Amino acid sequence: MKRRFFCATATLVASFGFATAAAAQTKWDFATAYGPGNFHSKNNELFVKDVDAATGGKLKITPHFGASLFKMPEIKRAVQTGNAQMGEFFLVSFQNESQIFGVDGLPFLVNSYDDAFKLYQAQKPALQKLLDKQGQVLLYAVAWPPQGIYTKKPVNSVADLKGMKWRVYSPTTARIGELIGAQPVTVQEAELAQALATGVVDGLITSSATGADNKLFENLKYYYNVQAWIPKNAVTVSKKAFAALGKAEQDALLKAAAAAEERGWKESKEVDARSIAALKQGGMSIETGSAQLKTDLAKVGETVVKEWTEKAGADGKAILDTYKAGK
Repeated sequence: MKRRFFCATATLVASFGFATAAAAQTKWDFATAYGPGNFHSKNNELFVKDVDAATGGKLKITPHFGASLFKMPEIKRAVQTGNAQMGEFFLVSFQNESQIFGVDGLPFLVNSYDDAFKLYQAQKPALQKLLDKQGQVLLYAVAWPPQGIYTKKPVNSVADLKGMKWRVYSPTTARIGELIGAQPVTVQEAELAQALATGVVDGLITSSATGADNKLFENLKYYYNVQAWIPKNAVTVSKKAFAALGKAEQDALLKAAAAAEERGWKESKEVDARSIAALKQGGMSIETGSAQLKTDLAKVGETVVKEWTEKAGADGKAILDTYKAGK
């Protein structure tokens, strides 16, 4: 009888212990739009592991790759509404909400990773303030490789882009399409390969990484490495979810985020070199672009930056002034 009582008591204590441990564990969903092989996804996965280790498993974050939880345009809203505790989104895609989101998509404003990071630092205070109003906390932002032009036919000037079915993913890429006389077609990355294969688009501006990941050399022949701009993905967390964490977990999360940001920018540079090599190996012709093309694109860039500054107002001017002062 005593043995049965002891066993029952031990089972009860063990069950209570497991229940307490389960109750102490916080579980989050992390919505992303990119496949597990993408360098952003790999960086995010390391971030999740760092958080798990630093919190002793108290904060469990489950990443959902390839838009498996929410489609790319829905992720930011999902974090705002609490349907996902964390999410990753392409900042420039939300320029219509606020011009602040679009500053790193301004063509030919920066032409190096160092300048892109300086622009990010100038943008960051306004970006954090904006996201805070939307119920989000900015954890980290990581740059894509510089954007280049992909086409089926050779391009020597902007006139050669006229009439092209031009893939767009942001207000800026749409405006560039208008200025060069192309036909803008909105296509998210997840549908890009199919859009090219079916002739929905036959030209675009995107990074070398996106080109390599989606094997654009299977449908396009030329890559012009004009380094038009260096945009970023942002990783945010629901302000409510963040506030519900204990101080130790918050600190661990922010420390892991800082490491992810530093690691991600470094990896982006390496990915750019590897991706260009992969495009070349796939049979794509890698070009720097003619002097005429660069001159034409610079004029387009001046127009886009001027229009953005007028729309962005004082906040936008402050970002650009801070950036230029720091160069």
